[in-house]
Amino acid sequence: MRLCDCRVVLTGASGGIGQALAEQLCAEGAQVIAVTRQPHALEALQRLYPQRIHSVQADLRSSAGRHAVLDAARRLGGINLLLNAAGVNQFALFEQVDDEQIDDLLAVNLVATLQLTRALLPTLRNQPHALIVNVGSTFGSIGYPGYAVYCASKFALRGFSEALRRELADTEVGLLYVAPRATRTGMNSSAAMALNEALNSKVDEPQRVAWQVTRAIERNLAELYLGWPEKLLVRLNGLLPGLVDRAIRKQLPTIRRFTPITETPPR
Repeated sequence: MRLCDCRVVLTGASGGIGQALAEQLCAEGAQVIAVTRQPHALEALQRLYPQRIHSVQADLRSSAGRHAVLDAARRLGGINLLLNAAGVNQFALFEQVDDEQIDDLLAVNLVATLQLTRALLPTLRNQPHALIVNVGSTFGSIGYPGYAVYCASKFALRGFSEALRRELADTEVGLLYVAPRATRTGMNSSAAMALNEALNSKVDEPQRVAWQVTRAIERNLAELYLGWPEKLLVRLNGLLPGLVDRAIRKQLPTIRRFTPITETPPR
């Protein structure tokens, strides 16, 4: 799929990976509907690419927000690339997370993505060739302490991506699932970044992730897992989960040391 021919809906456009994707897509000649709750974060990009980036302020958890995106897609003459990059994260032990935080994370990372994808499928199917890209995570394949709710959302997104790809296999709509590893973005708390440093975990820059995603789009890939040894750990977790269990158990004291100290929410 040639990026210069793409008319894109990009969610999470003001986030670290989202902004990098918006810039990369515009630089390659794509028309980008940049969906964000913080349009001021895209002002520099709009000055740089005034004819290519179209900012839409919308909360995708609401029906009104999703309809705003649909209207923008119609004004552009339809889209052939949906790039679901919106997401939130929270590093905390599961007992430290309250009901509202669980609802919000699942609403943004999973439910809104499913609802927007369903709403845009008719316009995608009207194109000669179209693609849906879902940005997941390595934690969509490896359950990791301190990220139980986030893992739940990303495991579900990976399953949705696999099922929908197979459902659309006899159409002209493809689906690419992308699983970045830790990335240096504002979505990660200082505690999460400190944990990565303590564990000597490699952290990618969002520009590097965006470059790899756009290359995968051009190559019409179905899946993209980023980083080594994370790719190996994903395979090991599928084949020998007990081995991964033992390795992560050794990290538990360090993980607990960096989790926020809060009172356990009432049950």
